[in-house]
Amino acid sequence: MNLPNKLTIMRMCAIPIIIVVALIPGLAKIQVFESITLDLVILLVIFSLASLTDMLDGKIARKHNLVTNFGKFMDPLADKLLVMSTLIVLLEKGMFRAFDISFGFAIIIILAREFAVTGLRTIAADNNKVIAASKLGKLKTISQMIMIIVLLIDCYPFRLISNVFGDIVCVALIAIATILTLVSGVDYFIKNKHVLKESK
Repeated sequence: MNLPNKLTIMRMCAIPIIIVVALIPGLAKIQVFESITLDLVILLVIFSLASLTDMLDGKIARKHNLVTNFGKFMDPLADKLLVMSTLIVLLEKGMFRAFDISFGFAIIIILAREFAVTGLRTIAADNNKVIAASKLGKLKTISQMIMIIVLLIDCYPFRLISNVFGDIVCVALIAIATILTLVSGVDYFIKNKHVLKESK
């Protein structure tokens, strides 16, 4: 297994660690700064490092010609699982204000898109085809990761200006990530509609 694929596997391994950290009740009671608790700091470090591997594996694979079908399939899948698991953790911790209709709708769009595209990739794999991540898909992932990182630090340092400004930044990041998620999902299905036709 080459280095890019190892980095992808490492990103997958970060997912259960994120879940375990979120389940340790004592960490949420230790305040680090303002509303930021120790569990959020640990999750921030783990998620940031995992996100960094996403940037590294693609660059290394392209630079050294180490692109494989395993990487094409598992790299975007690892991104999806990392983002979805962390979103669920944030939702459980109330960082998305679960009862706010707009935020709840954003999460539904993000999760539904990821499941739909993963299903499309599975159908393609059954036909011995691999759908690699597109540039728009990568941009979507970057926007989601930035959104999650900012939410993990409760929109600081923007809240230092004012809580209202912090909320505006958070809403803007969620809106951007949601729009890119929806647009990139539609783009995948338009560009790969032949996969659905061939599966009939």
